[in-house]
Amino acid sequence: MIYYISGGERSGKSSYGEKLALSLSDTPVYVATSRIWDDNFRERIERHKASRNDNWINREEEKVLSNVIQEDEVVLIDCVTLWLTNFFMDTDSNVEASLNLAKAEFDNIRNMKATIIFISNEIGMGGHAATPIGRKFTELQGWMNQYIAQHADKATVMISGLPLQLK
Repeated sequence: MIYYISGGERSGKSSYGEKLALSLSDTPVYVATSRIWDDNFRERIERHKASRNDNWINREEEKVLSNVIQEDEVVLIDCVTLWLTNFFMDTDSNVEASLNLAKAEFDNIRNMKATIIFISNEIGMGGHAATPIGRKFTELQGWMNQYIAQHADKATVMISGLPLQLK
């Protein structure tokens, strides 16, 4: 089962996904996809870890998410945006290569016998990116969001802390 939860920054998507995961398992797995880019990111990661109770199993993986998912687990992947950033940086901002790599890994995951909850950002709903690299990443994010949503069993968008069921 694949769940897709998207929304803008601070829309409530992570907390909604966490509640969903805890409703599906007593010991869900939290897969953090972020690289530690600087001290600010390190602090943010530590705050996120501290906010979850002891029921959570925490794992970190930057790109090959299927390496840390086991059969029959309930897994929350937070988040697609940071996951895509890792591909984007490692391919020297090549949208097509990043998209192909991410799609291939998503296909590996969706064929696993696990319940996966993907958290993603709708960055294209905000202002137009001011830089060419920002516009390229917005395209990558939008295309990958569409791909995940198309293959998800359930899709939800969060707006102002409220869930809107898409499918």
